[in-house]
Amino acid sequence: MGLAYQAPLAPLIEAAGHEIDYVEIVPDILWTDLGRDAEPRHIDDVAGRTALERASRGRPLVAHGIGLSIGSAGVFDLGHVEQIERWRRRLGFAWHSDHLAFHLAEHEGGLMNVGITLPLPRDRESLDLLVPRIREVRRRVPVPFLLENNVYYFDIPNCEMDEATFLNTLCRESGCGLVLDLHNVYTNARNHGFDACALLAELELGHVGEIHVAGGMELDGFYLDAHSDTVPDDVWALLEWTLPRCPNIGGVTFELFGSWFDSVGNERVQRDLRRLRVLWAQATRRSRSTRTAVAETA
Repeated sequence: MGLAYQAPLAPLIEAAGHEIDYVEIVPDILWTDLGRDAEPRHIDDVAGRTALERASRGRPLVAHGIGLSIGSAGVFDLGHVEQIERWRRRLGFAWHSDHLAFHLAEHEGGLMNVGITLPLPRDRESLDLLVPRIREVRRRVPVPFLLENNVYYFDIPNCEMDEATFLNTLCRESGCGLVLDLHNVYTNARNHGFDACALLAELELGHVGEIHVAGGMELDGFYLDAHSDTVPDDVWALLEWTLPRCPNIGGVTFELFGSWFDSVGNERVQRDLRRLRVLWAQATRRSRSTRTAVAETA
């Protein structure tokens, strides 16, 4: 079981012992990007790396990036991909991931960071944009590459495909895996009025390499993927159904923004981590039993 690294959570991570098997990091926090025309472009954050290594205490690391913007129509930043690979060689990521979305948009002859991950049209044109980019990422960074299903507060009408069909097709054609963020599924279902279980039932769960869970909050009539609380009961229910059905899962990661840690509290976070470990053990036993039964009938 993993915990997403945030500096305010460092003491918890250091003291967590066997409750945390790996630490997930946002690799973009390990450098300052001065822009594509700068030389050098990236300045390492030596103090940040030292703090991360001290907190992780030798645990494996996985990377969950925020800077790729793989769905931007006008830009595919290979310099960012190369920076991910440099840090993979330094820190030994078991796998790496980013968001199935975009946040960089063309504006007045340049690029504007809109500050939020925006959804892509679920159509053939998007797949034709994404698939060769994903293959290039996989070629340049030789560990599994996963994309996270996006949270969205507005949807694009009249898409060619539903979300499950789009995700299944993308993974099959590109060879990438999926970070299945169950809190994103729950948030979207709650805001847009669809059945989260029905979506999960249509996904090809063999593509799932990692699951994310988190908590959120209500604001102005929306439920937000705010990473501001422990895991709600409905997300636990989705996890209990989904986890045993993911044969290639590498881990389940709990996400909490550091700014909310004091209000949530160490005890509640540790309680969720213990519950995750119990579910993981149960799912692993069930998966082994299923594989044994299939082998015996073959």
